[in-house]
Amino acid sequence: MRRAIALSAHGLGTTSPNPPVGCVILDAAGQPIGEGYHARKGEPHAEGNALQAAGPAARGGTAVVTLEPCNHVGHAPACRQLLIDAGIARVVVALIDPTSRGEGGVRELRKAGVSVETDVLADEAMLVLGQWRAALALSRPVVTWVYIETANGRTGALRHIPSSRDLLLAADAVLDADGRLQEATPNSHGPGMLRLPTSPLMPEHHELLKTLHAGGVRRLFLDGGPDLAAPFLTDDLVDQIIAYLPDRGPSSHPPLTGRESMMPDGFRLTDVSRIPRYVKISATRSYTTS
Repeated sequence: MRRAIALSAHGLGTTSPNPPVGCVILDAAGQPIGEGYHARKGEPHAEGNALQAAGPAARGGTAVVTLEPCNHVGHAPACRQLLIDAGIARVVVALIDPTSRGEGGVRELRKAGVSVETDVLADEAMLVLGQWRAALALSRPVVTWVYIETANGRTGALRHIPSSRDLLLAADAVLDADGRLQEATPNSHGPGMLRLPTSPLMPEHHELLKTLHAGGVRRLFLDGGPDLAAPFLTDDLVDQIIAYLPDRGPSSHPPLTGRESMMPDGFRLTDVSRIPRYVKISATRSYTTS
């Protein structure tokens, strides 16, 4: 399962509105013979890709998958049917899919005589699927504010710190301080898979999040200073903050004065790490994912 979880992360930032899922196929003797992940909407799902790699040796084997196999036919076949047709005898699932249609893929697999085990390393699978689940529960994108401390306060980080651009691999869209909204990694979702507002007049922030969610965006980055983040923070619409603090030497005056602080109330630090010339701080707000 941990291998499947790691594979699933290859789909971060490209599968929305679908979830990033990974799958490993074991043969009847328990040996890994195929693996796959879902790359983007409209392309084969993780189970289909893993079964393709495994071939006929999958018969009588086990499929280990991070999310319940889907139970509907869309751009790709129903994954539970692919597993049944391949002769898979056992399926191991980390998380049940809250969007599963009908009676659910797990129930259909069991009806077909397939042994199914669920909730295997579910908490670890949430490392990849957590924000997708949160966006479903919130009915809006998960919002991350990214900024860098400067001598004059705080501003967007993505243009100033090359390593911060790696964050975009896990995002769907970015809103910057100039009001420009764009796909985080252009064309990574495939043509027309995400629908972003094209009007030069940016909608009010609640309406913007509603529109983005309907357009398939599950992860939105705010790349700018407090003026950009303020309306989202005021209405508790920021779920994560990533801050870059420059190294000003072992003795310096703080750049933030008065009542300003590194993190607003309601957030807790989840990671502190050092990169060249900066300390990177991550903090999250608690949100419901059930």
